[in-house]
Amino acid sequence: MPLDAPRRFIGSALVAVGLVASTHTAAVASPITLAADASVTVAALPSSTTFTQLSGLPQDTDTYGKLSGVVVHPGRTVAVYAQPGGKPAATLPATQLGSQTWVPVVEARKGWYRVLLPSKPNNVTGWVKAKGLKKARSRHRAIVSLGTKKLTVMNASKKVGIWSVAVGGPETPTPVGRTFLLALMSPKDKAAYSPLIMPLGTHSTTLDTFGGGPGTVAFHGWPDPKVFGKAITHGCIRVPAPALKVLAKLPLGTPVLITP
Repeated sequence: MPLDAPRRFIGSALVAVGLVASTHTAAVASPITLAADASVTVAALPSSTTFTQLSGLPQDTDTYGKLSGVVVHPGRTVAVYAQPGGKPAATLPATQLGSQTWVPVVEARKGWYRVLLPSKPNNVTGWVKAKGLKKARSRHRAIVSLGTKKLTVMNASKKVGIWSVAVGGPETPTPVGRTFLLALMSPKDKAAYSPLIMPLGTHSTTLDTFGGGPGTVAFHGWPDPKVFGKAITHGCIRVPAPALKVLAKLPLGTPVLITP
């Protein structure tokens, strides 16, 4: 099933600050009720968003592995587990930054999916129950090579486009590994450096915060084309306008691979 619906503009409600996306809306999930077998106080569980740090959950060890493109969406906040059948360690809300939450599946077992999460530390994963989740498959993926400073967007085996981009500088490198498109944001300030910002499910490894936000890495545009092909950003990936238009059409949850 193609992912047509997950894309969302958040309009003027959110403002991106600085070069690393730092919007704080939807950082805390609304009160929820988990399944009766969860046997845990909801208030005691951290919500897996771009603003939170999680612990006790497995890491994604296949750093540069190709994701299948299978993505899932919780229609309501669901519990996240360190292992199938264990105790809940966190919750995953139905929305992130004004967009529906779609996360890539990295492993599947009967009745369970292990998914990439948008929280710190980078590459954190968790198990969610398959029952009640919406499931789809994205044929697309975006590949960023930090060495060549190129962005390639693929549709299955077809190359949609390749562009020179600006990546993190020596002191604030863009983190490597596989991640995903987390949200689609439209800055309140129409004179902002980019008409759209696409936060990813990964964070700066050198900045704990930036512009008041959690140091979330994002794709975004840039008005000066001379930056493309250079390593000069605070960790985000600056892309030219044609690339931004292509990225904006990709379904949320689309895998993004960042290589050295």
